Amino acid sequence: MKISTRTLRVVVALGLTMTAGLATAGAAQSSAQSSAQSSAQSSAQSSAQSSAQSSAQSSAQSSAEPSAPWSARSPLPAAAQSSARPSSVPANLVPPAGNREVARFRATGVQVYRCTGGAWVFLEPAARLAGFATATHRPVQAVHFRGPSWESLDDGSLVEAASIASSPVEGSIPQLLLRATTTRGDGLFGSVTYVQRLDTTGGVAPVGACADGATQGVAYTAAYRFYAAG
Repeated sequence: MKISTRTLRVVVALGLTMTAGLATAGAAQSSAQSSAQSSAQSSAQSSAQSSAQSSAQSSAQSSAEPSAPWSARSPLPAAAQSSARPSSVPANLVPPAGNREVARFRATGVQVYRCTGGAWVFLEPAARLAGFATATHRPVQAVHFRGPSWESLDDGSLVEAASIASSPVEGSIPQLLLRATTTRGDGLFGSVTYVQRLDTTGGVAPVGACADGATQGVAYTAAYRFYAAG
């Protein structure tokens, strides 16, 4: 602990004053001198006691702190951070070699179902996407709708794709790998070859009886990654 020069002076003065007081305890001093000395000693003692108490408290707190690998004041360790992020991509959802990631998005929306023959059947997605272009980290936005299709709100480019592989997620819609079937424009989605739907939550079909023709949207979230050749 670093002690300031001022504090050292107070402590030294306190020691000298106490020594002098003991050596001259039997000497007669004037009332004014006794009053001044008493005031100086009281001030110095208070300062020294406060400093000592603060040091003792800091030492006790340090000893009482658990020897955990991390605390609320420090970043989570790598293991905890990785558990808070989406799990690794299933092997069957990895695009073929020769494709590079061009954009990442987080989607929030609904999976829309229609009642057909007394059962809920998937109709279409409807979601808003916000993310960034992988190469430049430029913020980008898109919408997701029937097709399934994704359209950039920045440049109007579009990709439509079909699912070629899936991985189940308990209590949520599955993760998917989709291959592009149609593209439009020369913007962000104009050259997309594959799309991943990952880290899904919600979106599963409603349960129970329904009236034919009725529709219902079920909230979901997902991460989307887009790939292009190269």
